[in-house]
Amino acid sequence: MPPRERILRDLAEYVGGRIIGDDSVKISRVSPIEEAGTGDITFLANPRYARFISASKASAIIVAPQLVASERAKTGQGFLEVAQPYVAFARILQLFAPGAEYRREIAPSAHIDPTAKLGHDVSAYPNVYVGKSVLIGDRSVLLPGVFLGDRVEIGSDCVLHPNVVVRDGCRLGNRVILHAGVVIGSDGFGYAGSGEHRIKIPQVGIVEVEDDVEIGANTTIDRATLGRTLIGRGAKIDNLVQIAHNVTVGANSVIAAQAGIAGSTKLGKNVTLAGQVGVVNHIEIGDGAIIGPQSGVPQSVPAGALLSGGIGVAPHHEWLKVMTLLPQLPKLWTLVRRLEKQMAQLANRQPKEK
Repeated sequence: MPPRERILRDLAEYVGGRIIGDDSVKISRVSPIEEAGTGDITFLANPRYARFISASKASAIIVAPQLVASERAKTGQGFLEVAQPYVAFARILQLFAPGAEYRREIAPSAHIDPTAKLGHDVSAYPNVYVGKSVLIGDRSVLLPGVFLGDRVEIGSDCVLHPNVVVRDGCRLGNRVILHAGVVIGSDGFGYAGSGEHRIKIPQVGIVEVEDDVEIGANTTIDRATLGRTLIGRGAKIDNLVQIAHNVTVGANSVIAAQAGIAGSTKLGKNVTLAGQVGVVNHIEIGDGAIIGPQSGVPQSVPAGALLSGGIGVAPHHEWLKVMTLLPQLPKLWTLVRRLEKQMAQLANRQPKEK
């Protein structure tokens, strides 16, 4: 059997699913539903794409329970039925696409300060710079061009991709992934006074990133003026995000591309900020809140809120009504003007009181 070939029943056991069809099918690849062929497994997370099932040549399709009965009757196809198809797809894809393998050595062109302490099997690729009194945990990987300032602490099993910068004193937990160009711990944007008398406020705090955080390419997280900027355990941050000084991002929060969070704002746990969300400083966003794309958040948001609507966000159901009405505004305006003229004409016809 090829090294990555799996039996369908084993995949079902791995993701806690149920097979409908031949459970002994051999699976060697995960493919898109439109391209899948014999030996492939694919998935359908959104019922809107159910039309692709009948044409798919995949050996098995990961689906939600409500899709199985009708489509099986039509196609006779094999299914892996799970409550959350997209999660099952992700877990199975991990089996067929294991992580990269790194050489566990220190490149001759890497600069490692003599006072730095490295754990077992650390990888430091060419042109890495590791400053004074740095601590690096076991099996962590520093790819080409990584810069670690003095007194930086890196946990175990971290991967820092090319040209990542972690400035002095900042700390990363275990299993943290920083993609190319991430900057952790640049100075917060702090100035006092105005005009030519504006002076820089020293930024003497740090950034702390807890365990199991992943941060996308070219994202920047500023060090605190005092204290720390904190990225909570399990947070996932997209590319091109700006997080300012003294911000707290709660555990398992998700922040999409081009979002910006101003200083001293606190995000609770499991918060979602969609793309291009802008958040003002010194507010709080409660646990589980979801902010829709291109929204400006000018004030604190309660836990569990679902907000959308650009500048000046509103409850999502209200925003949907507004979006439905917007295309009708020209017609409504014409109708209102016509009614105004008719009312004026009727008023002119009324006999005047004596």
